[in-house]
This record gives sequence, C-alpha cells and structure tokens, in this order.
Amino acid sequence: MADTPDALFRTLADPTRRAIFERLCRDGEQTVGALTGAAGVSQPAVSKHLGVLKQAGLVRDRPEGRRIHYSARPGALVPLIDWTRRMEGFWEARLDGLEDLLKRMDQ
Repeated sequence: MADTPDALFRTLADPTRRAIFERLCRDGEQTVGALTGAAGVSQPAVSKHLGVLKQAGLVRDRPEGRRIHYSARPGALVPLIDWTRRMEGFWEARLDGLEDLLKRMDQ
C-alpha cells in the first residue's frame, strides 16, 4: 500500500488511472468490463491500471464468482490531503508577504 504522497502522485499521474479512480469514487463499485466500456482503452489495460491502483491502496477488489468488483478507497488519499494542507499554509504565507510588499510599494 502507498503511504506517501510521492507514491500516490505517481499512481494518479496517469490520466487513465485517475479517470478510473474518479469513476469508482463517483459511481461506486464496478467490474472490469463496466470500467473498460468507459475507459477508452482495452480490458487488459484497464486490468493493469486497476492493479496499480490496488497496489497503491486506492482501490479494493471483491471477487464474486468469475467476476471481480472494484471499489474506490478515498480514505487512501489522506496523505495527499495532508500534503495539500501543508502547502496551502506555505502559499498563504507567501501571498500574504507579497501583498504586504505591494502595499508598501504603493505608499
């Protein structure tokens, strides 16, 4: 499982993988066949992307007979959310400093 922002960023950097993850978040549990229809890539490619997402901890699978159902694990995004919050504070401080500088320059 990925537990670092770097691993999650790498996993979600691929637009097809990101779209699959977003679809699972939005629409709920899906089979590979259902995901393939909307992905615009082959079934083997979707399966490979799901494997990467699963390894990163972003999806889980649930076998049911001969089909495997995949669902998103949005909680796995917590390291990215934490990183974003830290960066938000950094940029707010930088922008506040820039605003102060511009005000001083206008005087």
